[in-house]
Amino acid sequence: MTACAAIPMNDPAGLLFPRLRAVNADLKTLFETVHLSVPLDTQRRFPQEMAWLTTESFYQVLYYDRELAVGDDFLTLYAAAARSSAPDQVVHLCYIDRVAFALQTAYRDRFIHDVTSLPRGDAPLIFQRSPAAWETHPRNYYDFESMVTLTGQRLFGRSLDFCWCHLAIPAGRLREILPLVTRRDMAHVAEYVLAIRDEVRTAAVDWLAWEDPFIFGRNPAELKLEREQSLRETHKRLAYVIPMLELLNQASDGWTSATW
Repeated sequence: MTACAAIPMNDPAGLLFPRLRAVNADLKTLFETVHLSVPLDTQRRFPQEMAWLTTESFYQVLYYDRELAVGDDFLTLYAAAARSSAPDQVVHLCYIDRVAFALQTAYRDRFIHDVTSLPRGDAPLIFQRSPAAWETHPRNYYDFESMVTLTGQRLFGRSLDFCWCHLAIPAGRLREILPLVTRRDMAHVAEYVLAIRDEVRTAAVDWLAWEDPFIFGRNPAELKLEREQSLRETHKRLAYVIPMLELLNQASDGWTSATW
């Protein structure tokens, strides 16, 4: 039994489905199946892509009939993947832009090796951004997300990427931790790591280099500078970093208002 993958497909701009099509054949060699979730707005905007999915039995698709918060989308998708998989089948929780970038660039061979070399039923594994991968990202991405990593290291004694981009976990273990996820915004991804922080393994990989220049067809240096100077990007990062820090503090039995 090979692994499966769970990928949310919130694609209002129409950038992701072309990437999915481009790596369709590769995904079929890497995974037994891929579970997708498609929000209502994406369905309405791209009926041709919905028609294409009906011809691809490889994909197990959740078509939402209403708009969901991002946390509800992920939770529903991951629950569906966990339910339909054997307990020891590894489920890759990932993003199509990251996967397509890795498969269509010089990182391809290493990505394929890393994804296919995980033993069945192995302990959860976070593929974390290596120093080389982080170097490609805008500095404000690193500054804010590394605050969460450093805080977790102080509190729990481990350097973990709570803002992970790719998590591989046995379906049975995923079923166990899903009820513990309470956040409905992007901060919810930290709750998965909190639940497995004592058992999870990590692997620093270069193929988690910044994918946006590839996805948007932009010059990497120009886009990087643009994002670093953007106040909107700062607010976007703070919107999930601040609640993540609160989650870590609560999980460590730390400060509460009652201690004042």
